[in-house]
Amino acid sequence: MLIEAYEDRHYPIPDPDPVEAIKYYMESRDLSRRDLEAYLGSRARVSEILNQWRPLSLEMIRNLNKGLGIPTAE
Repeated sequence: MLIEAYEDRHYPIPDPDPVEAIKYYMESRDLSRRDLEAYLGSRARVSEILNQWRPLSLEMIRNLNKGLGIPTAE
């Protein structure tokens, strides 16, 4: 516990960027952009999200969590 407390204080691990987390999830599960259309909207919307031109909405986050099991922030 002492080591963990020291590491938490001196070497904190920041939360991942949500889009980078989605890209990692896609890569690790061999998903395509087309697979995300059901959860994010049109092909153009998926592109906007993955290129970080548009932020994720709460509805999109819930859809990704419910449909693909991508965890949400605590």
